[in-house]
Amino acid sequence: MNQKKTTLFVITGLLVLLVLFTAGCVSQPSEPAKEISIGYVTWDCAIASTNVMKQVFEEAGYDVTLVAVDAGPLFQALAKGDVDFTTTGWLPYTHENYWNTYGDKIDYVNENIKGAARIGLVVPSYVTIDSIEDLNSAAGSFDKRIVGIEPGAGITSRTEQAINEYDLDFTLVTSSSAGMAAELASAINKNEWIVVTGWSPHWKFSRYDLKFLEDPKGVYGGAEDIVTLARLDLKTDDPKAHGILSRFEWTTADITSVMNAIAGGMSEKDAAKAWIEANPDKVAYWIGNA
Repeated sequence: MNQKKTTLFVITGLLVLLVLFTAGCVSQPSEPAKEISIGYVTWDCAIASTNVMKQVFEEAGYDVTLVAVDAGPLFQALAKGDVDFTTTGWLPYTHENYWNTYGDKIDYVNENIKGAARIGLVVPSYVTIDSIEDLNSAAGSFDKRIVGIEPGAGITSRTEQAINEYDLDFTLVTSSSAGMAAELASAINKNEWIVVTGWSPHWKFSRYDLKFLEDPKGVYGGAEDIVTLARLDLKTDDPKAHGILSRFEWTTADITSVMNAIAGGMSEKDAAKAWIEANPDKVAYWIGNA
């Protein structure tokens, strides 16, 4: 009798467990999140797009690592497979030298902003010259200084070339994107003349009345694409991630809105989150849920 009761108890227990399992009441181990790394240079445009894509990939189920480096090491890291992708290759002009060196080892995924980027020398609109050729005639008003950004940036090498091509009696003072923006703001507040290395899209064009100096010799090139670049094996290693990158396209208005929010004091995380919440359909399409 006791043996029958025991057998019945065991069978009943197994049936209960089976019901719980099939009902989803017994937790099952979940697959670990995939990992992905985003390389970027701490330029305002790169900070904006990188933080947006970080949250996009987190929404898609990834653990995301951000890797901040200079431009040269970024291209080298992509070529070696040390980072998975970047959102801010500027081609065909700004990063031409890096692309010529490493491009055959990097996947050119997609233009995420097409034909709307530009680099060059930028001055406040109250400056009365309009061309790089006119800089020497007003060199004293600029203290013979061009305020630049990081030494390894593509725009830095282009500016060194411009100094030679136009025989400018100027010194390029390298700094950082933030340092350049601070000097620009200070000069504008004092109504002083200043010339900086500049690029668009950038929040400074929303905040200040600025103009590019004409470049008749074409040292800085023309309209550029902002390009998503990835390590060569990403497409085969992680088709889902590569698919997200291949669908990632937005506008200068999109990226500028994120940059403006950050420049206005919002954290990078919150600025990216606000843009994502305002653009759910676009994000769903990138992820592949649309």
